[in-house]
Amino acid sequence: MAQKRFIVEVEKAKEAEGERPSRGPVYRSLFAKDGFPPPVPGLDNCWDIFRTSVQKYPKNPMLGHREIVDGKPGKYKWKTYEEVYDLVIKIGNSLRSCGYGEGVKCGIYGANCAEWIISMEAINAHGLYCVPLYDTLGAGAVEFIICHAEVSVSFVEEKKIPELLKTFPNTTKYLKTLVSFGKVTPEQKQEVEKFGLAIYSWDEFLQVGQNQSFDLPVKKKSDICTIMYTSGTTGDPKGVLISNESILTLLAGVKRLLESVKEELNDKDVYLSYLPLAHIFDRVIEELFIWHGASIGFWRGDVKLLIEDIGELKPTIFCAVPRVLDRVYTGLTQKVSAGGFLKQALFNFAYSYKLNNMKKGRKHEEASPLLDKIVFDKVKQGLGGHVRLILSGAAPLSPHVESYLKVVTCAHVIQGYGLTETCAGTFVSLPHEMDMVGTVGPPVPNVDVCLESVPDMGYDALGSTPRGEICVRGNTLFSGYYKRDDLTNEVLTDGWFHTGDVGEWQPDGSMKIIDRKKNIFKLSQGEYVAVENLENVYRQLSCIDSIWVYGNSFESFLVAVANPSKPVLERWAEENGIKIDFDSLCKDSRVKSYILGELTRIAKENKLKGYEFIKDVHLDPVPFDMERDLITPTYKMKRPQLLKYYKNVIDDMYKSGGKRSA
Repeated sequence: MAQKRFIVEVEKAKEAEGERPSRGPVYRSLFAKDGFPPPVPGLDNCWDIFRTSVQKYPKNPMLGHREIVDGKPGKYKWKTYEEVYDLVIKIGNSLRSCGYGEGVKCGIYGANCAEWIISMEAINAHGLYCVPLYDTLGAGAVEFIICHAEVSVSFVEEKKIPELLKTFPNTTKYLKTLVSFGKVTPEQKQEVEKFGLAIYSWDEFLQVGQNQSFDLPVKKKSDICTIMYTSGTTGDPKGVLISNESILTLLAGVKRLLESVKEELNDKDVYLSYLPLAHIFDRVIEELFIWHGASIGFWRGDVKLLIEDIGELKPTIFCAVPRVLDRVYTGLTQKVSAGGFLKQALFNFAYSYKLNNMKKGRKHEEASPLLDKIVFDKVKQGLGGHVRLILSGAAPLSPHVESYLKVVTCAHVIQGYGLTETCAGTFVSLPHEMDMVGTVGPPVPNVDVCLESVPDMGYDALGSTPRGEICVRGNTLFSGYYKRDDLTNEVLTDGWFHTGDVGEWQPDGSMKIIDRKKNIFKLSQGEYVAVENLENVYRQLSCIDSIWVYGNSFESFLVAVANPSKPVLERWAEENGIKIDFDSLCKDSRVKSYILGELTRIAKENKLKGYEFIKDVHLDPVPFDMERDLITPTYKMKRPQLLKYYKNVIDDMYKSGGKRSA
């Protein structure tokens, strides 16, 4: 059978020139071989996306939330497209009557809810800049963003008002008006007015501009609609300028992609909104749903209740970060192993049978329809029974979790890759292609992509297996970092955006992310270690959920801190007659030996070099989290902070480990 290839070459490779490293050929998606999707007539900005859907689908349910009846969550209650439109017009008129018009920076601070989207659409309508304030970065970052972007008016979730007040008096130089998504207490009103600012409850603000009406300004494609601050693993957040054109180009590409694989969206689709709207991933997905006249239901804001919200909403498309999918996977494997021998045996048989058929190229719905009904339907119902597409983004999904979910959920599980700077989706794997597990798939049909060699790290874009820094060109790219031309010029050259991620082309045209350009250090014997690459190898183990690998140029070997998988570890302990709780297991020397053994085994299987083996490991039962500032909101590791936090542990491992590995 001939190898399928999902990319086409559009430019030849370039040899190294002076300071410039060599560059591989430029490719684009097979689905764009005759050109990128043309601009959609009548869509010039984000406001047009919503406006045209209101005309086409006025009575469709647009935004829904669960009503709390007698303290219990009830059904989803919906606002239609035209009802939302009426509110958007009122909020827009109120903004204008307070003197806020084109080019004004308007903050939105809080968890996803209908008011978030209504505020965003009012901002889009009147040509203001939408500046999401991070829900996850604490007061320091919120203060930084308000001052850096010069935010003069901000919408804020009721329970976030105290957080916003903590940024006073520094932010009052810029902030003049606050609007709560809900109520405002008399004390809060007093506090805000003391600084000469105005604050409104949501209902009050709806009335502010009621007797006035304002013409909407003309908004161009090139106009900036959002300044989205990326959390970054180092330094201050950077304000990424995103134009109307970036979002429109992205949406056209995603639409072409979904049509090409026969999975197009329609106005009956339902989406669960829980990933932060302050991030580009969720923002563009919600724009996509609005464009199709589909429905968006909001979660209740508690990750423990997420599965329950899914069951009530019954979404058709489910977007997730690996952390959430790892939870789903863990929950399912626990249920199976608790189900007794016969149930387990049936499940394992069904799983292997279906997986083998899918590997032979059968579509998931044709791989074992009978076993789907008998065995896997329960899993499908657990996600509401209607999910047809599960999209993972923001961080790498473990291949074993991806394969498992592809089989048992009776849905397509696909992985995407993109950055705020590329307006999210740049690569996405395709349904039915089992060979793409562990990759992020081919490019979306709206960008050109090439690899640039990284000689220091031994990555050659012209080698037989092309590897190098992923570079992206196209209209989805950002317009620069706000007030930071220096940083913009570092990453944008000749129209190419340098992502800082190292990728490897696969024979079918998928991209595999193998490393991060800056995450490289030297060991004392002079060997370079590409640490992200190693973490991706070690993360394949089912006994660990997360791992941070560390080394430096004063030491000759590597150590690690890992978060073990609770169910896997408890099962192993039971099989080995160790009867202690999870926290004690993490301190037990027998458990440590078992985990080290597994790390060594996977290292050998992947033919890692001796100095890339982990010589000592510390097991932390508490997952790396944002509370301790160890990860970013998109679950990327903050290495300097990890080192600071675990410094004593690392020092101890080097003190005792030196003897062991000498």
